[in-house]
Amino acid sequence: MKLDTYFETHQGIGVLSTADAEGRVNAAIYGRPHVLDEQTVAFIAADRLTRATLQANPSAVYLFKEEGVYTGKRLYLTRTREEKDSPLIDEIRRKKERAAGREGTGPRFLVYFRVDKVLPLTGGGE
Repeated sequence: MKLDTYFETHQGIGVLSTADAEGRVNAAIYGRPHVLDEQTVAFIAADRLTRATLQANPSAVYLFKEEGVYTGKRLYLTRTREEKDSPLIDEIRRKKERAAGREGTGPRFLVYFRVDKVLPLTGGGE
């Protein structure tokens, strides 16, 4: 199944894991990625720890567990670029009602990643 179809048709919880230049690990809850094509996904991020670690080390892993079952995906990612306060954020944001209340909460970033590898949530496949 293609990534865009998968993330449009499955609900669940996602965790984006990063590590800084010294190897200190960070993990944060993130919504489903915005799939731009089979090799590119994007996440909307605030100016917090996850974004800071990506500045030092562009590698990340996004783990997605489907609701109610122990299946899902692991996406191995490399940050390629970001856009500050991109107009595309409002276009792709899934929870439009939350976007209206975001004024004054600081800059938002659209962070783009190359998809290096996709594995199932559990098991091999490596």
